Order: sequence, then C-alpha cells, then structure tokens
Amino acid sequence: MAPNKRMMLQADMNRIYDDEYYSEQKIKQEKFFVRPSRQRKMKKTKIFSIGMGIDLPFCIIILILLTIGTIMMFSASYAFSYYTQGDSYYFLIRQLIFIAIGLGAMCLMSFFNYNKLHRIAPIVLAISYIALLVVLALPSDSGVKRWIPLGMFNIQPSEVAKFALILFFAHWASKYYNKMQFARYSVLPGAIVFGTTALLLFFEPHYSGIVIIAILTVLMLYIGGMKTKYLFIGFVIMVGLVLILAMTGGLSYAMSRMDGWGQALVYTDEDMWQTTWQTRNSLYAIGSGGLWGLGLGQSRQKYLYLPEPQNDFIFAIVVEELGFIGATIILLIFALLVWRGITLSLRAKDKFGKLLGIGLTSQIGIQVVLNILVITDWLPNTGISLPFFSYGGSSLIMLLAQMGIVLSISRTANIERQ
Repeated sequence: MAPNKRMMLQADMNRIYDDEYYSEQKIKQEKFFVRPSRQRKMKKTKIFSIGMGIDLPFCIIILILLTIGTIMMFSASYAFSYYTQGDSYYFLIRQLIFIAIGLGAMCLMSFFNYNKLHRIAPIVLAISYIALLVVLALPSDSGVKRWIPLGMFNIQPSEVAKFALILFFAHWASKYYNKMQFARYSVLPGAIVFGTTALLLFFEPHYSGIVIIAILTVLMLYIGGMKTKYLFIGFVIMVGLVLILAMTGGLSYAMSRMDGWGQALVYTDEDMWQTTWQTRNSLYAIGSGGLWGLGLGQSRQKYLYLPEPQNDFIFAIVVEELGFIGATIILLIFALLVWRGITLSLRAKDKFGKLLGIGLTSQIGIQVVLNILVITDWLPNTGISLPFFSYGGSSLIMLLAQMGIVLSISRTANIERQ
C-alpha cells in the first residue's frame, strides 16, 4: 500500500476512535454528572422506586387491613347505627371520611423527612401535655374526660400522647445512646416523661392508656440501651404504687372495671350479670363463630346484644362472622405488618429512624394483643381499640399518619439495600 494511502487510512481510524471515545465520555457524563437536584427530582417522581420509593409490601399490608377493617366495621355497626341514628350508614360514612383524611396524612408523612421530627420531639411532647390538660378542663362524658370536641369528630389526646412518647424516647435514646446504660440518662427521663403523662391520664381517668404508654416506655428504653436491671426495679416500684393506690381508694374507677373479670359466664347475682353483659356477649359471639364462622354479615350478637359492637369489641363480631380461620388470617396479617415494619426500621440509616420505626410499629402489635385479651376476658374490660378496625377518627388518623412516618423511614431503608 502506498505511503499516502496508509497515512490517510490511519487518520480515518484515529478520527473514528476519537468519535467513539467522545461519545463514550459524553454518556458517562450524562450518567454520573447529572445535577443532584435533577437526580432527586427524577427519583421523587417514582413513588415506589428503589431509593426514594416507599416500601410497597408494607403499604399493601396497611391497605389490606384497612379494607377488611372497614368492611367489618360496617357489618358490625349497621344494626346499632340504624337503632341509634336512624341511618344504617352513619358510622360507615364517617369512617370513610376519617380514612380519606388518614390516607392523606399517611401519604404526606411518607414524603416528609422524618429526621425533622428529631428536632421537634420535645415540642410535640409539650403539645401532648397541653392537649391532656385541655381535656381535663372540659365537661365530663359519663364520668370520664377523654375527648376534645371538634365539629364532626372528637380528638382523643391520649392518641397524641402515645405518639409523642414514642417520638421523644426515640429522640432521647438516639441522642444519648452511648450513655443509656446510666440511670440518669435512662431511668430518670423515663420516669419523668412516663410519670407526668400517666398522671394526666389518671385524672381523666384512662387506665388502659396508662397501660399502653407503660409498655411503650419500657420498650423504647430497653431498645434504646437501658440496662435490664432497671426494668426489674421499675416493675417493682410500679407494683408498689398500684397496691398503695388500690388500698387508699385511688383506683376506684379501675376496680369497678375489674368487677366480674373472669366471671362473665358465671351467674352470681343480677347486678353482676348486668356488669358482665358486654364481655359475656363477646364470648357468645366468639363461641358461635366456630371454625368457619356464620358468614359475612350474619352475626347475631350485633343486633343490640353486644353494646356498641363497632368499637372495642369489633373483633368478637369478626370471629362470629369469619370464624376461627378468618380471625387467624387477620391476626397473621397484623403480625406480618409488625414484622415488616420492624424489619424496615432496622435497616434505617440512623439510630433515630430505627428506634422511631420500631416504636410506632410495635404500638400496633401491643394494641392488637391487648384488645384480643380484653374481648376474651383474659383482661378486664377497658377501652382498647383494634387498629384499622374499630370506629374512631383520632385513633385511625393518628395510626395512618404514624404508618406514613414508617413509610418515610422505609425510603432510607431502600437506599441502604441498593
């Protein structure tokens, strides 16, 4: 080949290599050197994407429980609703409004940077104290003060207090995690926060709320790093306080709730028979459900035998209509929700996210267990609602908003798994 042709061919090949190199570098630039703001914008548009996306399985489990709960709430309430309100759909319509507000709050909180709650945790706790004080200044309803009326629905400050307590201890334990083995950083703040909240709930009175926040306090301090021996000491002190209050008459309301505990199916006298009416009809409903249930909508006890079946005793209607098999499946879905929420929280990028997510998810599991124990007469008859099932605005909205925070935590958990 002539020298001139060889040189021309070499020049063409060099130009081709230069063009390919330039194209490759351009692709790399576009891939790796896109502006961060543009990257964030692109990720945020993908709601369920890896990285900035929420955890889809956890979201689906919530929606499944919410759907089943709404159906069962309507099935349990329409007879009572027609009798008391003249409209079979009264509780259903209001519950659907609460669900719409709650889902909006859940969606909003899922996009909210949960770390901002770290800084305002003491403020949220102070707001819960103010709400608990306000409710004490309002007129009582059947001898108790638990709700702040706001138009079409009432706010129950104890629901805000549960969230505030979990948030504060997640904030405190993550801030002083290396010092939580010392009593001044674990026992002292735990006693102050729990003691003041429990005292305000005591004057309502709302003893079931005290039990729940006591369990949540122990849980948060324990996973936050407090030594086990302090839990034992605290338990002994609590038992001592309860005994002192019981002997001095300070627990008269609670003791009245314990009348008939474990005797719902035993006839002693007419007064006790009336006292145990609700628990006894709950047991009738559970027993008549059998293995497969009477069928959806076929409950007998909801026809004014079981008082207000749409509230705390709704799971008795669930067992009656869906049977042991249906009830077990629902409990397994609850267990799956708690397991998934804790798993996501453990994969959070920071200690605060881990503690907050575990606390919020565990609250659901605690309330489910306590509710089942009450309707089966293993615990005294107290007002403990079943998450996503029981009728109520403040409880449902707060729960869905809290699940939105867990979904926000799941975004960082997804980033860790990339």
